[in-house]
Amino acid sequence: MPALTGAIMCMGVATANSVLVISFAREKLKDLGDATQAALEAGFVRLRPVLMTALAMVIGMLPMALGLGEGGEQNAPLGRAVIGGLIFATVSTLFFVPVVFSIIHRHQGPKPAPEVNFGETHVPA
Repeated sequence: MPALTGAIMCMGVATANSVLVISFAREKLKDLGDATQAALEAGFVRLRPVLMTALAMVIGMLPMALGLGEGGEQNAPLGRAVIGGLIFATVSTLFFVPVVFSIIHRHQGPKPAPEVNFGETHVPA
């Protein structure tokens, strides 16, 4: 049961990091018009914040995962599940998510601006 709770915690952190990468990639897609370039730039720019978030949580879970102290072995599976899940989720966020983004948005090049008619009518002379 504690390992399942740890997996749920990892999904929350992974989802938050993935949303940040995708939102940055969508902004870059509007600017650049190329999905692959936008995904690469999002991955590089968001690399440090994603790694810092994951590393902070891993370091925070280390004492729990080691199971030190009285009753520590009871909560150790929770800490181990969080650490293992975060390592996998961080790799997935940094590599898998941008690849899927570029595949999905590959054919969505820059869209031309729609022509707007402001009610101009042709009046015969």
